[in-house]
Amino acid sequence: MLIRPSTDADLPSLTRLYAWHVLHGTGTFELEPPDEPEMARRRADVVGKGLPWLVAEDAGRVLGYAYANHFRPRRAYRFCLEDSIYLSPDATGRGLGRLLLAELLARCEAAGARQMLAVIGDSANHGSIGVHRTLGFRQVGLLASSGWKFDRWLDVVIMQRELGPGATTMPADPHAD
Repeated sequence: MLIRPSTDADLPSLTRLYAWHVLHGTGTFELEPPDEPEMARRRADVVGKGLPWLVAEDAGRVLGYAYANHFRPRRAYRFCLEDSIYLSPDATGRGLGRLLLAELLARCEAAGARQMLAVIGDSANHGSIGVHRTLGFRQVGLLASSGWKFDRWLDVVIMQRELGPGATTMPADPHAD
């Protein structure tokens, strides 16, 4: 198993994998799968900010991906990131999500981020909630019945984890982007 930065060559795999989650999963509230150019735009946005977009690969096959992006676009949020993790349906239950998230957290901490949020679709998404809890996240909020997908209401679970010194010290350059 190899965890590595994503490349443009991964876009067909990223697009297919995410489309499966849009069409069959409740971890994302998107209702229509984005096409490959849109996935390329999203990836370029993340990578262009100097943030990680990682893939998990086994024998040349992308089994999952994880990335971090700013929680909100306003500048005051620049030290607070939100993670996203998607696995191939046949790659779940093997610890792959934990490996991807652990590497993502390490890279974000090294880049100076201080807080990581997980905004998890569906309070019944026990896999995602569990992997985040295993890596030190705690639930800080619940947005009840805030999404409608597959003819039912879905909650959003918000989890949070400090990175590095968290809020105990000022950032190295609090005015930098």
